[in-house]
Amino acid sequence: MRRIGWVLLLLVALAAPARAGDDIVLRHALAGKSLDALATLALRFNDEQKGKSRVLLQGLSGLDEDARRQMPHLALLDADDSAEFFGTLPRFKLLYQVMAESGEKLGAERFFPLIADAVDDTVGRIQALPLGLSLPVLMWNKDAFRKAGLDPEQAPKTWWEVQARAGSLYDAGSRCPFTSSRFAWVHLENLSSQHGEAFAVHEKGGVTRVALNRLVNVKHIALMASWYKSSYLRYFGSGVESDRKFVSGECAMLTGASSLYAEASRGGFAVGVTELPYYDDVRDATPSKVLPDGAALWVLAGHKKQEYQVAARFVSFMLKPQMQVEWVRATGYLPMTPAAIEALKAAGVAPTLLEAAARRLSERKVATIRTKHGAGLNLMRKILNEEIAEVWANAKPAKEALDTATRRFNSRPESPGAAPSGR
Repeated sequence: MRRIGWVLLLLVALAAPARAGDDIVLRHALAGKSLDALATLALRFNDEQKGKSRVLLQGLSGLDEDARRQMPHLALLDADDSAEFFGTLPRFKLLYQVMAESGEKLGAERFFPLIADAVDDTVGRIQALPLGLSLPVLMWNKDAFRKAGLDPEQAPKTWWEVQARAGSLYDAGSRCPFTSSRFAWVHLENLSSQHGEAFAVHEKGGVTRVALNRLVNVKHIALMASWYKSSYLRYFGSGVESDRKFVSGECAMLTGASSLYAEASRGGFAVGVTELPYYDDVRDATPSKVLPDGAALWVLAGHKKQEYQVAARFVSFMLKPQMQVEWVRATGYLPMTPAAIEALKAAGVAPTLLEAAARRLSERKVATIRTKHGAGLNLMRKILNEEIAEVWANAKPAKEALDTATRRFNSRPESPGAAPSGR
């Protein structure tokens, strides 16, 4: 069915009168093939319920402020985007609670370790369904490389190689040789993980302390500042603003989420993708030790028991291997479970690619203890983005900005150990 067909069906569903509190609303910000995939799966789930309950999709676009403040039952979002999604900071009901109270099975052991690590709390309980996770990668415009006299098939592997490519692109006339989305996640959290630096430590009592100013972090932000001053790096915002600049062809290289590759490859130019660069002059650096992150399906607090039962059944439905196959193939997001990998193999996806993904996601211990949602992750990223903005403005050098970010986070008055919960 064409996309307009799905949109009309969803509009009809949303306009239909609610029935006995069985229907639940899922808010999202998807578009294109990802929205088609979610709409298809939601309709299939609704059909299986045989009229007892429905999941109704609600797009974020077009909702006014009052509508955003009316809490849906589910939301597919990066928790960093909570204020945009709801016009406020909402209370969540954690997924492990919802599933247990509804008699549905859910355990961290069901997921790949790195996938669970992205959405669990400090004691390993799953807070949200990791539907929209990606790995950080480097993508490049092969046509722009060719125009600059660079080998379009030769991926830059280190940050020094990225710098050399950016210089050649700039000399060839590019006014955006390199850009990045989700700067704090890519250039601080993952940089620390790749180079074996402890980024966050969870202390007794659930308190999280961070060390954002390690030597490799200072070195890297200082390098990025030099690129910014020389116009090798263009910065468009702390979120995903740079994605559009790359997909449009304006920028020649991008670090960001792997899920963007499918869209970028349809943008009218040849796209290369490779692992996130690293520093080969840092001892024991491991470029593959990166941290998945992105959107998850969160449950909002304040709803009825029977509505949470519908939400729990929908989560179980989305965890079925065949549903994951359809979702992963349409969206480019990471498979959540080993069972999904096997189902993808059976569906004809290249085994070598899947085996590489399985090895990466099966890592049981990364080089850093990451900060958790509900244990200060959103606050940490907010502080980092504010301090990095001072670097771009030439108001602070890299070390002072990262020292300040570390001090601001670690001296916060409230204890962040409790997850964002509500009943």
